[in-house]
Amino acid sequence: QVQLVESGGGLVRAGSSLSLSCAASGRTLSSYSMGWFRQAPGKEREFVAAIAWSGGATMYADSVKGRFTISRDNAKNTASLQMNSLKPEDTAVYYCAASPDYISRLRLSYTSWGQGTQVTISS
Repeated sequence: QVQLVESGGGLVRAGSSLSLSCAASGRTLSSYSMGWFRQAPGKEREFVAAIAWSGGATMYADSVKGRFTISRDNAKNTASLQMNSLKPEDTAVYYCAASPDYISRLRLSYTSWGQGTQVTISS
């Protein structure tokens, strides 16, 4: 199983940008598709973005499409989430996850999870 550690969260103002990183160890990420999920207080964990094994396919939640970009670097065993034009409603704990499926927006597809990183957007 792959171990994942997120970094890059923080407190920024609305309209700003943040870049989250996910570093993997234990196994090579090239065997997994990667996803980002988020969980706001009192809400369920929700899908944000996903990228296929090779990076050839991506998918996004409608709420972040056009603002967030997911990417991966298999040589460095990392995945990233570039977040632009941030809104207060983007405030949540962000999790990266790895799935053996080609690409998925379903939580149940993901078998490894990081511990999460807090993103807070002030208005």
